[in-house]
Amino acid sequence: MGMKEEMMDDAIDDAMGDEEDEEESDAAVSQRLCDYVCDLLLEESNVQPVSTPVTVCGDIHGQGDFVDRGYYSLETFTYLLALKAKWPDRITLLRGNHESRQITQVYGFYDECQTKYGNANAWRYCTKVFDMLTVAALIDEQILCVHGGLSPDIKTLDQIRTIERNQEIPHKGAFCDLVWSDPEDVDTWAISPRGAGWLFGAKVTNEFVHINNLKLICRAHQLVHEGYKFMFDEKLVTVWSAPNYCYRCGNIASIMVFKDVNTREPKLFRAVPDSERVIPPRTTTPYFL
Repeated sequence: MGMKEEMMDDAIDDAMGDEEDEEESDAAVSQRLCDYVCDLLLEESNVQPVSTPVTVCGDIHGQGDFVDRGYYSLETFTYLLALKAKWPDRITLLRGNHESRQITQVYGFYDECQTKYGNANAWRYCTKVFDMLTVAALIDEQILCVHGGLSPDIKTLDQIRTIERNQEIPHKGAFCDLVWSDPEDVDTWAISPRGAGWLFGAKVTNEFVHINNLKLICRAHQLVHEGYKFMFDEKLVTVWSAPNYCYRCGNIASIMVFKDVNTREPKLFRAVPDSERVIPPRTTTPYFL
């Protein structure tokens, strides 16, 4: 092992450890970790192949989309980066609508970095990683994972593969739709109340699944009080992994475990009780659901 690899291993261990370091050391670890993971992500496809067995997680929002609305977005994302750096072939990180500069400046991540470090450097390092995150994963060539949903501009997986992802998420178009769209009881397409992406229905989903020889579309992006929800004759599932969302919704969360493409099992869990949760002693951004 060379000196560079040894230094990176030390940085990963620091990021995953429990010991408190000085702020300057933390910032240096954060920068090194982000740069290292960016190099790893450069090698990944827009539709990253993944093999079973695999566990699919939805939004976690700093309780641990990776960031915003939670007290520990920076720690959560740093830990995920450390996992990616240590086991790059065993964890796949997908970009969601909150992995953007504009959204994180409104919903808490930017302010959290400012509060914890006194500057926005850690936020800048992380946003560089955001731009490199892949937008979809394909499990055993039959289960498509995206954060949001489908797009009227995308009919095939090959069209996802041609998207230029190394950028801020656009306000409209295919890239935007993949991280913002939602399934709904509509005929085909409808305008989304979110102001970005689309609402798409069963017909659209069935056509996309058929054209691309898929069994299932697995996505997140929407709070599900029961932790997960199947729709459209079980051609689509929403997985939500942030329990007691925003520390007030009282919802159950889930992860979806795939032994193979035909064998899936949701694992449900609740939030840590308030009496056991550590809330940072600082002013937090007033988040909106």
